[in-house]
Amino acid sequence: MSIADSLLAEFDQEMATTRKHLERTPAQHADWKPHPKSMSLGGLAIHIAELSSWVKSSMTQTELDLNPPGGPAYVSPKFQSVPALLALFDEQVKAGRAAIAAASDKDFMVPWSLKNGGTVYFTMPRIAVIRSFVMNHLIHHRGQFTVYLRLKDVPVPQTYGPTADEA
Repeated sequence: MSIADSLLAEFDQEMATTRKHLERTPAQHADWKPHPKSMSLGGLAIHIAELSSWVKSSMTQTELDLNPPGGPAYVSPKFQSVPALLALFDEQVKAGRAAIAAASDKDFMVPWSLKNGGTVYFTMPRIAVIRSFVMNHLIHHRGQFTVYLRLKDVPVPQTYGPTADEA
């Protein structure tokens, strides 16, 4: 079995679960924060949705510089609506899935770097980037998002099993 084949089952499951969570985004509370240092609910939802876009860029490029010297800094999209959020997510998931499916085992071993202003934060093989920087990062923020949903009295969907809202 190829690396892509083994990764796609997990990718599909996690993205389907993530979409169920994003569908429940209470747009009327997009600016709400549980703490002054926290991301807003809408900002967190967008961050989760955009994380899926990093699959394609990780598989087709060898680095991401969030603030490249002499170039424009990376700017996250702003939350506009739940339909726009889901459209962004769906588009990026489709592109990411295609990038994984098209990759050879050798492609997954290519070193990839995250930079900011030319400073390297880390370099690791693409497979590690997909698993940690993208998937684990997305899963972490999805867990954070479930707390936001709970605090706004939005029923939390199943993730890996039943929740108090869905048995």
